Amino acid sequence: MAEIEVQRLIDAPGLPDDQLLGRWVEAVLSEEGPAAVNLRIVDEAEGWALNQHWRGKASATNVLSFPASMPGLDGLRILGDIVLCAPVIEREAGEQGKALEAHWAHLVVHGLLHLLGFDHTEGERAQVMEAREIRILADLGYDNPYEPPT
Repeated sequence: MAEIEVQRLIDAPGLPDDQLLGRWVEAVLSEEGPAAVNLRIVDEAEGWALNQHWRGKASATNVLSFPASMPGLDGLRILGDIVLCAPVIEREAGEQGKALEAHWAHLVVHGLLHLLGFDHTEGERAQVMEAREIRILADLGYDNPYEPPT
């Protein structure tokens, strides 16, 4: 069971609805037990400002994960926040020839795995994270995001 709060700071065509976002979150958290997560969908300006402040990078990025530093509450694990930059996600999907929905699904799964402690900065850990992403996305009916679209 997951408690999901969705904050939409941008309204644009192609944004996934709350039901679809919830389906993706549940797919990741089904093996993790009760948890809470906040999804924040932002414009490019906020994506840029957050990426600059927290990562020192002068550009917007597709997804940022901010793990919570608080204990659980009533048996509910508080995971943290995932910030999704809608214009970057849409642009990347087009550039990479991916279906927009599939790219959104991948980035929600990716961000959640970061909140769960997965990392992709080095060899074996990256392979573990990518394998889990591929499996979860396949279970949801999406293609491997690391292979070129067919």
